[in-house]
Amino acid sequence: MATDSGYLTTAHRDTPGNLDCNGDTLTLSGSWTLSYYSVLNQRVTEVQASGATITNIEFDKLSRVDTSGAALIARLTGPEQLLRLLENASLPEEQRQLLITVAEALAGAPWQPTRKNALLDFLADVGEKVTAIARQLWMLAGFIGQTLATLFYILPRPRRWRITPFVAAVHDTGLNALPIVALLTFLVGAVVAFLGATVLEDFGATIYTVNLVAFSFLREFGVLLAAILLAGRTASSFTAHIGAMKVNEELDAIRTLGLNPVELLVVPRVLAMMVSLPVLIFIGMISGMVGGAAVCALVLDIPPSQFMAIVERDIALKHFLVGIGKAPVFAFLIAVIGCLEGFKVAGSAQSVGEHTTSSVVQSIFMVILLDSIAALFFMEMGW
Repeated sequence: MATDSGYLTTAHRDTPGNLDCNGDTLTLSGSWTLSYYSVLNQRVTEVQASGATITNIEFDKLSRVDTSGAALIARLTGPEQLLRLLENASLPEEQRQLLITVAEALAGAPWQPTRKNALLDFLADVGEKVTAIARQLWMLAGFIGQTLATLFYILPRPRRWRITPFVAAVHDTGLNALPIVALLTFLVGAVVAFLGATVLEDFGATIYTVNLVAFSFLREFGVLLAAILLAGRTASSFTAHIGAMKVNEELDAIRTLGLNPVELLVVPRVLAMMVSLPVLIFIGMISGMVGGAAVCALVLDIPPSQFMAIVERDIALKHFLVGIGKAPVFAFLIAVIGCLEGFKVAGSAQSVGEHTTSSVVQSIFMVILLDSIAALFFMEMGW
């Protein structure tokens, strides 16, 4: 944007700008502004084409100048030469500063875009993501420590137990999720049994479909499906609830009253999840095996009594214990991640949505990651 300088003091002399070149002396006159840019640009081009060497400039007749006129003057004399000539020039201070600013800007090294290197950009992007993940893990570890410290502090003090929010959280995370967990695991159990029967039929070993269904649901599928469902359903609910409270400044009100938000909001949810998820996983195991038993009865002519007899004979109790033993760990992580993302909400509805999505992604990722590690560990240990 062109800025005008010297307008108030010389407005009465608003005449078109002009220049006369007499030997090595340049005389500027009139208004060197954007209004006369085309005419002045032509005159500057003519003087440059004449090859004149300018060593002196007379500014006495110069009435107005803006950035476009200053740029033309600098182009005519050269920025460095203009800066030297302005040292002893007699012109209003605001015009001098404008000419100096434009000349200094033009005298600097021309800007060049930074050359992009695809490999460096890739490494920088990877580094930023690794740093973000490390920061998130560090924050999660700190929040887990804070939650455990609060939990161990209030457990020996029954008066500080929050029974009402605990029961409400059990109702929300457990009872309300029961139908969808049972239906989903039933369907997956039927699919696993059908696929197993299809493959094992080629080897004449369809009877082992029972072992396949029972083994997979007791150790992995029952746990994983229930945990993933609660990670998507309950973690997002925790984040949205706590995030909405932060947006409405209810968390600030809780702290103002001298209450601990972790004790009031996080601990009841964590305990409710640690009670609800094992029950849901057990229901998921039973539903999946019922689905597999239904397919065995309808397709393979294996009655439910024979199905149960094979399970009782071939499937050891340790497989059930391995599966159900992962439930408290998954429940604790899902609840903590959901609550932590709720506390990270920045104070807007958009932030609530972003952190709700983030809590679901993190919860599911952590469940699958830990389940993979646990599966490898138990296999190596022979359990």
